[in-house]
Amino acid sequence: MRKFDGAELVIASHNKGKLREIAELLAPFGVKVSSAGDHGLEEPEETEDTFAGNARIKAHFAAKATGLPALSDDSGITVEALDGAPGVYTADWAETPNGRDFPMAMEKVWNLLEEKNAPSPRHAAFNCTLCLAWPDGHDEVFEGRVDGEVVWPMRGDQGFGFDPVFLPNGEMETFGEMDPERKAAMSHRSAAFEKFVKGCFG
Repeated sequence: MRKFDGAELVIASHNKGKLREIAELLAPFGVKVSSAGDHGLEEPEETEDTFAGNARIKAHFAAKATGLPALSDDSGITVEALDGAPGVYTADWAETPNGRDFPMAMEKVWNLLEEKNAPSPRHAAFNCTLCLAWPDGHDEVFEGRVDGEVVWPMRGDQGFGFDPVFLPNGEMETFGEMDPERKAAMSHRSAAFEKFVKGCFG
């Protein structure tokens, strides 16, 4: 596994929340963090049908354009009774002409489960794949996952995306109800980050 030994890392994202989260995680290593937006980069088209495939597209695009190592994140929820949907299309399910509407997307998932008479518990998982790519084309990929179930009605106004309908296994609170620090400690993203830090900075 290749170690990261540079001074600057580009986060291949335009998401301010994600950028802040990643910068905080990398702070102990003294790495300067910049975003794709800081470099004036557009978002590349995500044409793969796996989290790893789309994470690779974003990381390699940013690394090639900036000449710096780049880290990307592709994540989403997979619902067992929906054959893994929405999966890599999690954000797409929330798209409307006026921006993303996640309550609408969560309702769509629940209605599809009802139509199928899917048995309870309605198993689901949050997945996160990180890809660190270098300008020479090399990359390292790290995956994190947390298992749980889809519940209804939506619960909680913490978090974002599908958090209000995701109840992790063994927990009484959805990600939407959970204290953000507690959620962060057990989330799919933190699991992937742990592997990334151990692999590339350890």
